[in-house]
Amino acid sequence: MSSGHDEELCAILVEQGSVHAEQVEEAFELQKIRPKAVADLLLDLGYVDEEQVLGALSEQYHVPYEPGIVDEVDSSLTTKVPISFIREYHMVPVKKNGNGYLVAVNDPVNLLPLDDLRLLLDGDVSPVLCTKAAIQQIIDSYFEQQTENAADMIDSITMAEGDDYKSLDALNSERDLLDLANEAPIIKLINLVITGGVKDRASDIHIEPFEKEVRVRYRIDGVLYEKFSVPRGQQAAVISRVKIMADLNIAEHRLPQDGRIKIRLSGKEIDIRVSIIPIAHGERVVMRILEKGSFLFSLEQLGMEQRDNSQLDRIIQSSHGIMLVTGPTGSGKSTTLYAALQKVNSPDKNIITVEDPIEYQLEGIGQIQVAPKIGLTFAAGLRSILRQDPDIILIGEIRDMETAEMAVQASLTGHLVFSTLHTNDSAGAITRLVNMGIEPFLVTSSTIAIQAQRLVRRICDTCKEAYMAELETYKELGVEAPADPEKRVLYHAVGCKDCSDRGYRGRTGIFELLVMTPRIQEMALQGVDSNQIKREARKFGMRTLREDGANRAMLGLTSAEEILRVTRNDMEEEIMD
Repeated sequence: MSSGHDEELCAILVEQGSVHAEQVEEAFELQKIRPKAVADLLLDLGYVDEEQVLGALSEQYHVPYEPGIVDEVDSSLTTKVPISFIREYHMVPVKKNGNGYLVAVNDPVNLLPLDDLRLLLDGDVSPVLCTKAAIQQIIDSYFEQQTENAADMIDSITMAEGDDYKSLDALNSERDLLDLANEAPIIKLINLVITGGVKDRASDIHIEPFEKEVRVRYRIDGVLYEKFSVPRGQQAAVISRVKIMADLNIAEHRLPQDGRIKIRLSGKEIDIRVSIIPIAHGERVVMRILEKGSFLFSLEQLGMEQRDNSQLDRIIQSSHGIMLVTGPTGSGKSTTLYAALQKVNSPDKNIITVEDPIEYQLEGIGQIQVAPKIGLTFAAGLRSILRQDPDIILIGEIRDMETAEMAVQASLTGHLVFSTLHTNDSAGAITRLVNMGIEPFLVTSSTIAIQAQRLVRRICDTCKEAYMAELETYKELGVEAPADPEKRVLYHAVGCKDCSDRGYRGRTGIFELLVMTPRIQEMALQGVDSNQIKREARKFGMRTLREDGANRAMLGLTSAEEILRVTRNDMEEEIMD
């Protein structure tokens, strides 16, 4: 199976001191049962890294290895080469080199496609070796370049139509809508809208028709930003194109429709949930972007304080009981529960979930997708789960009394149950369950902890600006200001290239963990209101959402303005109390 090329490469690696002869022999033995190049096997075994292999390949094939060339990319060149070619061969033109071009490659053995690249670029090409990650970065820049051209494309569509935009009825009567939706400019425009959303880390894409334009907005880090407007005359074609991609009925304009789009982008699988509703000026589209694949967050990465993290770690190791996570839509509840499941997942535990939808695939865990149309509700799924001998159960959301009752019974019969509930704070979850019809003694005997949470935007480290905060700011945040005026440092969000002039990049969580102590259980049994329970919990060291947020602001992870924006309702409740 081994070739002279493999042996020559291994000799170079041994000479360079990257591997030992015994490790090379092991790789050749492995090659007999796994038909791969020896270099790949050495990488799989962890004996070498990619840079060492590329250095040896550079010496073997006399192709220069230039790891820093990714910073010199002329992204305009990528528009001359079909993206399908770049993806298939992992060959990307980088920059002009005299009368020719430098081309980044990862495999110097297979250079035949360079002949095709020579024709596409109409010039000589010279290969340089790059890591796979560097080439993927160049491919990503292709999408960035294309997205930047979206505005130019829209401008050209507008110029072609003129100032007098066509009405929807006129457009439908003149040409077949299916033909319009399949025209190259419309296909390309919708592709750019989606790739732009993925590139900007948007969670949702909104396409909203108004009287004279169709507005496109992205929700990034929980906040909507307007990106551009599409000419009103293209409205029907744009909406129809989305419907075609989502396999929906393009002739139906009067009823809401829901669908799904599955795409691959830069090697990643992207799942897009599509919702279309009729409004005054046409149909409104919202696309929720979900990146498929394995769940990557751990409990430690959620941003929880060490004390709360240790408490939660102990709670999720319990043999039975209910652990609830509360908060509004989009507050990261599912993310927290997935991280908790990963923490407790082991071969000796049977873990089953019932979700709507399944947002991440978790290895070693049975996941059920709710399907109400055929009678598979949360309650029905939970009823079936209990016959599957589970140790740990995750219920996507407790929405009704039936589900709540079954969750309580499951916890009382020796199961650990994770679930979510829509309440503003942790103490409010107790009241909510009682209002659903669950007896207070069942709530207190089954529930072991309730965690409320919100997501706040992380301030950009590149451009954040320190300032000496006024005492009034600390008062608004609900915490005591440091006694030393020199330590009253908070940060303003400014905006730079790294954060696309938004001042923020990414999000982190703020948390409020209520542990059901005997005193809290006693108060809940007496029917005490949630604000009194919250005050009692604070005596035992619970930090409220805004207190946790204020701590994040003082650590320079976010701004006071962001904490005030996210926790405004919680502060109003405490003021009223």
